[in-house]
Amino acid sequence: MPCETMRCWVMLLFFLVANYSHYCVLGVSQVPCLFIFGDSLSDSGNNNDLPTTAKSNYRPYGIDFPSGPTGRFTNGRTEIDIITQLLGFEKFIPPFANTSGSDILKGVNYASGGAGIRLETGTHLGTTISLGSQLTNHRVIVSQIATRLGSHDLARQYLEKCLYYVNIGSNDYMSNYFNPQFYPTKRIYSVEQYSQALINELSLNLLALQDTGARKFVLVGLGLIGCTPAVRNSHGTNGSCAEEQNAAAFNFNKKLKALVDHFNNRLSPNSKFISIHTALNNRDGFLVSDAACCPLGCIPDQKPCDNRSEYVFWDEVHPSEAWNLLNAISSYNSTVNPAFTYPMNIKNLVGCEIKRDLEFTDKTTSQLSATE
Repeated sequence: MPCETMRCWVMLLFFLVANYSHYCVLGVSQVPCLFIFGDSLSDSGNNNDLPTTAKSNYRPYGIDFPSGPTGRFTNGRTEIDIITQLLGFEKFIPPFANTSGSDILKGVNYASGGAGIRLETGTHLGTTISLGSQLTNHRVIVSQIATRLGSHDLARQYLEKCLYYVNIGSNDYMSNYFNPQFYPTKRIYSVEQYSQALINELSLNLLALQDTGARKFVLVGLGLIGCTPAVRNSHGTNGSCAEEQNAAAFNFNKKLKALVDHFNNRLSPNSKFISIHTALNNRDGFLVSDAACCPLGCIPDQKPCDNRSEYVFWDEVHPSEAWNLLNAISSYNSTVNPAFTYPMNIKNLVGCEIKRDLEFTDKTTSQLSATE
């Protein structure tokens, strides 16, 4: 029987991933640790205790997550949650706001809902943890890892084997540039100038992250922000996407790809950068792609739709777990496609040094077990 539905394709993709994982992972994670930087697309609870309206630690958020609401801005797992599982981690990476002890050796999630590359982005909602502040938090963790491993040199050797996932930038448009009532950026920059300013600032943060020992980077491009229900509704586009917002996202993504090339050509041969992009222009199999399963702001205890797996969007901005699943599997295990994963997928990025990484990780774990 031909595979005609999205669920069928996802099952086939899972079969391919499972076969690769069995062949490659050997019962342990493919990298020793994973560090996550970003916004609400990756936040797993860092905003819960912040004075901000950008929160999701209440039902119906988390309605399909095993432990219920956690601060994830979707009904179940985020895209990076699923990638974490595909990488072979037994547990999700904990948020910086709620991590301690040896947990930090597996990685930390610094992402913050409403945050952006720019410091001011999202501040009209309340306190946010910008990318620069997330990097400051990472330095704290790096220092703690150095203490646990016995020296900064050992910490650097360990951190060089880890994966660094950076998914941020949407709010710099949706909660900054295209919000002129709160921010002056649209009066100061053209779309081209603003995209370049964002890339320049992102570049500085990535170089600073590299200075802490980071070597394997996943940089996530922007989705079609003009196609989110929130933007469609606010612009009265009668169901069509807002082209100005989408053009801005395309402009940013083009520059992000060029940044990947620049870093791969100029930095140490041990440093590898890839970019991945959403499949939002390929919504076959999803019955609803222009409305939210949990509309009107997804207020506390609101009843969402029953057919959540058929919706691209969970609320008016954030994707559903079903959509996250499709993108996560494609990011991890897709065939090389410059329009989606460039110049390789996550599997290839982490696969080239798995045996050496695991040897170092096993040795480090044994040392820690003897001292704790």
